[in-house]
Amino acid sequence: MDENNNKNLILAMVLSALVMIVWFVFFPPPEVTPDPVIPATTGTELVTPPADGAGAAEAEVAAVPDAPRLTIDTPKLAGSISMLGGRIDDLSLKTYRETIEPGSETVRLLSPVGEAFPYYAVFGWRPAGTLGNDDVPNARTEWTIAAGATLSPGNPVTLQWNNGKGLTFLREIAVDEDVLFTISDTVTNDGEAEAKLAPYAVIARHGLPQLQNFFVVHEGMVRRSDGTLEETRYDDIVELDPVDKEGAPAEVIETEGDGWIGFTDHYWMTVLVPEQGQPFTQVTKHVAQSDIYQAETREPLLTVAPGQSASNTTRFFAGAKEWETIRAYQNSGAIPGFIDSIDWGWFFFLTKPIFSVLHWLNGLIGNMGLAIIALTFVLKILVLPLAYKSYVSMARMKELQPEMEALKERAGDDRQKMQREMMQLYKDKKVNPAAGCLPILIQIPIFFSLYKVIFVTIELRHAPFFGWLRDLSAPDTSSLYNLFGLLPWDAPPTGSLLHLIFIGVLPILLGITMWVQQKLNPAPTDPVQASIFAWMPWIFMFMLGGFASGLVVYWITNNTITFTQQYLIMRSHGHRPDIFGNMRSGFRKTKAAPAPEKPVPPAKTEGSAPPAKTEKPPRAPRTAPSSKGRRK
Repeated sequence: MDENNNKNLILAMVLSALVMIVWFVFFPPPEVTPDPVIPATTGTELVTPPADGAGAAEAEVAAVPDAPRLTIDTPKLAGSISMLGGRIDDLSLKTYRETIEPGSETVRLLSPVGEAFPYYAVFGWRPAGTLGNDDVPNARTEWTIAAGATLSPGNPVTLQWNNGKGLTFLREIAVDEDVLFTISDTVTNDGEAEAKLAPYAVIARHGLPQLQNFFVVHEGMVRRSDGTLEETRYDDIVELDPVDKEGAPAEVIETEGDGWIGFTDHYWMTVLVPEQGQPFTQVTKHVAQSDIYQAETREPLLTVAPGQSASNTTRFFAGAKEWETIRAYQNSGAIPGFIDSIDWGWFFFLTKPIFSVLHWLNGLIGNMGLAIIALTFVLKILVLPLAYKSYVSMARMKELQPEMEALKERAGDDRQKMQREMMQLYKDKKVNPAAGCLPILIQIPIFFSLYKVIFVTIELRHAPFFGWLRDLSAPDTSSLYNLFGLLPWDAPPTGSLLHLIFIGVLPILLGITMWVQQKLNPAPTDPVQASIFAWMPWIFMFMLGGFASGLVVYWITNNTITFTQQYLIMRSHGHRPDIFGNMRSGFRKTKAAPAPEKPVPPAKTEGSAPPAKTEKPPRAPRTAPSSKGRRK
């Protein structure tokens, strides 16, 4: 393949990549968008009857009228509880804003029926035996306030309801200083017959929420059942086999006593946690006629004799997926295995310790950007012994270049002979040619794990660095389009085509550090390889321009440290890299060697002397043949 073909191949590759980028920008994959219109008629959630089949109950999730409310006020939460059903259906997160702009609204996590995309938790009892649906509290029960006026840490509220048939129900709702509610239900039987009933809890979500739709983060149902973590996306919930009486897609899991279930978003989560240590049932379902996604817990059947009482406690987590808070709930024994509710991904054995160190460094330094830089140094120190061996192997490979060239000349076109002698040379010199690939192989899982940490964990959300870098979980907002703010117009919005073209400061620094790192070694002699290596830093510069700023900060730091390591190791082996010479050679245009010309005989002209004849070399004297055997 000649030089022109090589250039055409590289140009075709670059143009193909540009075509794909433009196509996905202007014609992105269709996303499932929720219907903003709340259904006028809503479905009914049918609770599975107890194992003995004695009766069934309904927990309605229909539209509710206005009802009295109890105020929720904690250091992290603000909202209210509806007295109709005792629903926790109005909740905002005080410490989180929708955007980084001043005056931005706080994040609204839960919302009642009547607003767009209702999202709430309902607690009740399912009847059995002689009890009917109206004999137990459900989603439409009108509770009264028995004690308390505002729910706050250390100040629980108590709701009361009497069915008029001898059963009195009390519900105490408490909340801690973070985001965990404790709902304690008690039923007292003042009648003459025993009562059979079972507690349940439901998280209901009307319509499909606005999703990231990105492979790196899980959005949908998350649950733990007897030590096993399971995740189901919303579209997979719809595809579940219908097993309940409505024919709605559902999945029922019998749990022996260790587990929880709920819905997780990018940064927020709601989870039901029944009493641990006793069996219960977890249900994931989708009510198609009203487009409601539900996560449920169903407790075993209770029999309450006359004059007796029975109680049940369920915890309800509703808030941000803060690592420290979630870990505290797990370590206290309140929610076993709760740290796994954060989507750590395939490389969880790397993402968990990486985030732990990053969190500690951020607490020590007080700046997440500097913590990422410090983390990069920690990671490079940990892999330094292996990286040192790899760089030494690469340096020794360069020392063998003269012998390799001599070997190629001796072998000629005999590839097998060249391979044999090359392997023998590596063996004699104790050089491992594959060792130079180890730093790259190590970087792949570390890079992906750090990307997962930066994209998924809420601690990076809206975390500032310096200057214009106010959110390390978002791409660099500076742009060549306005000369990084010097020109009087706004930069293109992140995610747009212009933002991909007119990149910011961090992506440019990334490209420069990659290019400088390349110049530790001369360009490959093969023109195709040389062209690919020459384009690679600038392609990565545009590719990573739309990534989170925190990840680009890590990559720039990693390139700088790697450059320093390689330079020092090469110097220690007596080889001083000609960095500036390699830079200058990259700017020179390599000229193709002219093809050897064939000798052209001189043209004859009139009057010119004929060309001198080339004298032939004298023949060797012939040996006279022997007279033996000759004919006369």
